[in-house]
Amino acid sequence: MIQNQKTSAHKIAFPILIALSISHCLNDMLQSVISAVYPLFKEDLALSFAQIGLITLVYQMSASVFQPLMGLLFDKRPVAWSLPIGMSFTLLGIVNLAFATNLYWLLISVFIVGIGSSVLHPEASRITFLASGGKRGLAQSLFQVGGNLGGSLGPLLVALLVAPYGRHYIALFTVFALLAIVVMVPICRWFRSYLNSIKESPMLAAEKIERPLSTKMTVFAIAVLLILIFSKYIYMASLTSYYTFYLIHKFGVTVQDSQLFLFVFLVATAIGTLVGGPVGDRVGRKYVIWASILGTAPFSMLMPHAGLVGTVALSFCVGLMLSSAFPAILLYAQELLPNKLGLISGLFFGFAFGIAGIASAVLGGMADKYGIEAVYNVCAFMPLLGLVACCLPNLKKR
Repeated sequence: MIQNQKTSAHKIAFPILIALSISHCLNDMLQSVISAVYPLFKEDLALSFAQIGLITLVYQMSASVFQPLMGLLFDKRPVAWSLPIGMSFTLLGIVNLAFATNLYWLLISVFIVGIGSSVLHPEASRITFLASGGKRGLAQSLFQVGGNLGGSLGPLLVALLVAPYGRHYIALFTVFALLAIVVMVPICRWFRSYLNSIKESPMLAAEKIERPLSTKMTVFAIAVLLILIFSKYIYMASLTSYYTFYLIHKFGVTVQDSQLFLFVFLVATAIGTLVGGPVGDRVGRKYVIWASILGTAPFSMLMPHAGLVGTVALSFCVGLMLSSAFPAILLYAQELLPNKLGLISGLFFGFAFGIAGIASAVLGGMADKYGIEAVYNVCAFMPLLGLVACCLPNLKKR
């Protein structure tokens, strides 16, 4: 029995990985609706940039603080049907977002949506790891590219379905939440079967995977990875939350056109994510992380000085380079602590969301005081922190 389970563990479960990628796509599409409708809420409710930043902060803190807690909880007590439970929160939040008439209602709505995200990311990432059959980079990239694709589709669908008709049409996105729950059913059945097999084989359940580094070096490596997440997501926050405002202010484009240009950036992040994981399997995750974040710097520093066409082209390059880092960072961290998959996934997804939320609030205040262009002049230098990646031990050799 145990031998059969170990043998099956080496087989990559492509149908489950595809379903996980679709679930991630639908989830992140719904999450991206929040930032995509900022211009509509700003106009309808006369919000300031600081209030826009506050909305992002509440959402990101809900999605970030709960993620490691959810990961730790489900590490100890796995629940086969956790994914549909999380998506139900997202559905409820989207409905409230469509009909919110004041700032406080908006804050409650995005908080509920954030809870749904805090359940999905650590749990789906854990199942992705288990279904990878050892091809972790490929599996994580498939999972992540679904999220990035969904994040890019959200603004596009907002531009087509919501912007021309009014923000109450956000309610249409509940259809996608219901579709996500349907897609999650086979995933939950597969995970339930896996959990049952663990219960039937105490020796397999008790098996521990040895950590590749000492405790001291593990803590140091995780600290370096968190610094890299810090640099990546501060710059990402400037693009996802304020890129549309930047284009409208500097180049006078319409709200609908600005959403299409944001779509170009987000598509690039999907492509970069798909490439980053498999390359990390081959050459080592450290080198992908280093090249990804530090390699973004030339493009980010040129962007504030380019015209409209150049800005869109550079945003594509930034998205392509910067997004390839996260699958490598997450897998590197999971390999440091292979028996704490939920905790690590929740910590890194949560820290990324939290940094993005705090950065959005700070950058919103900065935009109110100094102008939206000042935000991009300052944030352009954040990718230079990618230099600290040279301090990471090379797990590929180990």
